[in-house]
Amino acid sequence: MTTVADIRDRGGPAQPLLTVDGLIKHFPIKKGLGGKKAVVRAVDGVDFEILKGETLGIVGESGCGKSTTAKLIMGLIAHDSGNLLFDGETIGSRALPMRQFRAQTQMVFQDSYSSLNPRMTVEASIAFGPQVHGIPTRQAIERARSLLARVGLEPTRFAARYPHELSGGQRQRVNIARALALEPRLVVLDEAVSALDKSVEAQVLNLLLDLKQDFNLTYLFISHDLNVVRFICDRVAVMYLGQVVEIGPADTVLASPSHPYTAALLSSMPSLDPDNRTQVAPLAGDPPNPIDPPSGCRFHPRCTLAEPVCSAKVPPLDTVVDLHRVACLARQPGSGHSAANALVAA
Repeated sequence: MTTVADIRDRGGPAQPLLTVDGLIKHFPIKKGLGGKKAVVRAVDGVDFEILKGETLGIVGESGCGKSTTAKLIMGLIAHDSGNLLFDGETIGSRALPMRQFRAQTQMVFQDSYSSLNPRMTVEASIAFGPQVHGIPTRQAIERARSLLARVGLEPTRFAARYPHELSGGQRQRVNIARALALEPRLVVLDEAVSALDKSVEAQVLNLLLDLKQDFNLTYLFISHDLNVVRFICDRVAVMYLGQVVEIGPADTVLASPSHPYTAALLSSMPSLDPDNRTQVAPLAGDPPNPIDPPSGCRFHPRCTLAEPVCSAKVPPLDTVVDLHRVACLARQPGSGHSAANALVAA
């Protein structure tokens, strides 16, 4: 007999909860005065997995495709090609309809105010999702009040309030409670703490860690703040111009990066130590145009390790050590890069 637990965990703990394989999304535009058709390669072949119970962080410069990837996963925009598997089943298939997937996956956005309906009370906003999915109104309201208390907002004080009556941190707590109302397995957090004051940010991050343990959650955490990613994430994926260039355990990637772009991101972090100031700009130039990206490795026009082979050959996302993978010819023996040849000789 198949139980609810079996449906919610089909492949056991060893099977990834979410698998993203070859995800592509190009936005068509008209280029120039002649109206020549072109595409913005927002997401251009993204591959990664999220294991059950972990927090995977996605980092990168603005415009690298982080938020677009999240929206593609959630089905907020349609992808052009690629496969999205949730616990081994294709999202949107007969085995896993989009309605069932969305009951198990929720999203928390950056703008806490625009995420809430200004005409609905806090209690009604949280209870709305369960009601849509068939839970009786009374039970949905009870769940909403319980979740408000769980995120640190006293129901007797906050349940009847409207979004404009709350601070930014309180509104984001409401958004987190609303995301948990359907008892999801995966929560996508898109810059969920970047608009908060640092003291409030720390409180919300600690709350997220507690909720993850209490509700057995898995997080996809998108952020530009590497210190926050280091604190909350188990693994981290680094994106550049619509592609993943490095992915691995957070401690490894953020302490000993293998990709030059990851190293540049880390060196750009501000330091309070006056003896450890950045003297040289870690990166030169602007990110290339996503309409017409460079050939070969997309980072080679800005890379200090670039050689002729980098503009001629696309680096695959290969394993460096264990779960650590990087798309850089300088780190891949036999690629034709002089640094890779030195690795073989060593």
